[in-house]
Amino acid sequence: MSYPPLRAVLDTLAAYKPSEGVHGSTARPRPLSANESPHTPLPGIVEAIARAGSTVNRYPDPGCGPLTEALARAHGITEDRIAVGAGSLALLQALFQSIADPGAEAVYAWPSFEVYPTLAALAGVESVQVPLLDEAHDLRALSDRISSRTGLVIICNPNNPTGTVVGHEELRKFVASVPPTCLVAVDEAYHEYIRGPAAVSALRLCDEHPNLVVLRTFSKAYGLAGLRTGYLVGDARVVERLRKACLPYAVSTVAQQAAVAALGLEEQLLRRVDGTVAERTRVRAALVGRGRRIPESQTNFLWLGLGPRAADFGAWCASRGVAVRAFAGVGVRVSIGSADDNDAFLAAADAWHSSEEPATAGAGHTHRVRKAAEA
Repeated sequence: MSYPPLRAVLDTLAAYKPSEGVHGSTARPRPLSANESPHTPLPGIVEAIARAGSTVNRYPDPGCGPLTEALARAHGITEDRIAVGAGSLALLQALFQSIADPGAEAVYAWPSFEVYPTLAALAGVESVQVPLLDEAHDLRALSDRISSRTGLVIICNPNNPTGTVVGHEELRKFVASVPPTCLVAVDEAYHEYIRGPAAVSALRLCDEHPNLVVLRTFSKAYGLAGLRTGYLVGDARVVERLRKACLPYAVSTVAQQAAVAALGLEEQLLRRVDGTVAERTRVRAALVGRGRRIPESQTNFLWLGLGPRAADFGAWCASRGVAVRAFAGVGVRVSIGSADDNDAFLAAADAWHSSEEPATAGAGHTHRVRKAAEA
């Protein structure tokens, strides 16, 4: 039997797979793998969703007018500087497609958001991956890799999956060093979780740099992951062209109205974010107190750089009813959930820790290995 000759790149791409739950169990695992908000929607958002539900026989507003207006008001900018899409992921896809002339490159740190390579490959853009330095962006190395073929540079800030952040002054200098013919995208999906001086957004730099765009999402701090709504801010002339790469009618009426309601309830939602930040501090302190090296996170997740033990630890947590995100051979990302879910994760981590014993291997380094009884 013969099949249509689809693009060869599809044979090389791995399908996106969410973290698995508990093998052989129908129980729902504790959801600490997808960086979702653990909080159910506020009543005002639920009401907006219910109202919008009665209109789904009609197409949504293709220009996302009321939402764009609300975002412009929230950021104190004009509406022509905003593009709305079905999550920031859809807007990232539009960015890759918009720079995809023959031979084009995209430069970004690695590991970073795991879908960047897929979007690049599908757009026919070559990925230039620059290794992190101490779990953080190496801006000097990134700058060195920009060439005449580079059409896009992405800074995931804070970085997913390590949770580290680039300071505003460092970012300002980096953006200023990028040729004006190269688009710079700062992916701020987790911006609301940043605390301290690093909390200054790259949005402040957009007025100075027409080649800079900033992406945000309603999936994380605003708790609307199931409705897929995000937006991009940049120079009006650049945004006008990027909008042409976005699918029309991609953001549903339900999603648009829920996002408008969320903006109106921002104060209450950000108080919930404060609670998540407090839990982040508690869980990290517990892990560090147990001898784990955990980068200081500015997101709603923590990173365990377990290297070759990452997949085993992910499976261990799953067997104890906790879903985490394991990146085989690299590390494990653990979302901050409810206090109960976080305690369940800490219990699983403690059990893993106690099931290991010190052993000496090569060059005088001490490693920890699984007990023979559990091998």
